[in-house]
Amino acid sequence: MNIDSPKDAARTAERSQTFRILARTGYVVLGIIHVIIGAIAISVATGNGGGEAEESGALEQIAKTPFGGVLLWGIAIGLFALAIWSVAEALLARGKDEKEKWGERLKEGGKAVTYLAVGATAIVFALGGSSDSSESSQGLAATLIQAPGGVFVLALIGLVVLGIGAGFVWRGVRVSFTESLNVPSGAVGSALVALGVAGYVAKGIGVAIVGVLFVVAAFTLDPEQAGGLDAALKSLLELPFGVVLLWAIGIGIIAYGAYSVARAKYARL
Repeated sequence: MNIDSPKDAARTAERSQTFRILARTGYVVLGIIHVIIGAIAISVATGNGGGEAEESGALEQIAKTPFGGVLLWGIAIGLFALAIWSVAEALLARGKDEKEKWGERLKEGGKAVTYLAVGATAIVFALGGSSDSSESSQGLAATLIQAPGGVFVLALIGLVVLGIGAGFVWRGVRVSFTESLNVPSGAVGSALVALGVAGYVAKGIGVAIVGVLFVVAAFTLDPEQAGGLDAALKSLLELPFGVVLLWAIGIGIIAYGAYSVARAKYARL
């Protein structure tokens, strides 16, 4: 097999107009999911429940709508297209030196895994199944705590997730996310950047809290302390002004969703 064949396939994917449309559709469905997550977070802040404020909770809400199964299959296709696009970007990593290229590969590889996981969850719901990320997180934590050296692995996972969250916040604060966009001029461009800043910071905080929960689970040897985004956001309610914080992050995640929908048009693909 030609060693360059994976890169050739990646270049072919990048040049495909059909594939570009599917990838842009992926940004739209990703945005819709985040808008629902943000809305659920706000409903929790108001004391109205609303389900789980994470991807599985959003997909569950979509499954309950008319033609929910069809929508879920469409979401899965869009996210799988985004995952393939990220893999292509990883294979064709562009940078001034090898360090930058490997950083790009890790970033795009992580995005691909995330898109694949959410897309797979969408298929599970489309087929009539269910998924609970909090139970999965706690199960993983329990397994690691009982394994030799597993506590250190669990703590490391938490620190990595914390770092990913910090990376989201940093991208939002530095507005570096615009490097992958064709930002339009005028009010539209300003609104797009504002949505991106609010969205990246809010999502980053939520992801960082997930990492903190894993670290706490490792130090307390209590797997029930671990959890997904839903558990992370709901943990804010235990803090002073927690309701206000949850409101703010919920609005920020909705902003990230709106940014993702707009990104479908302005992303450099």
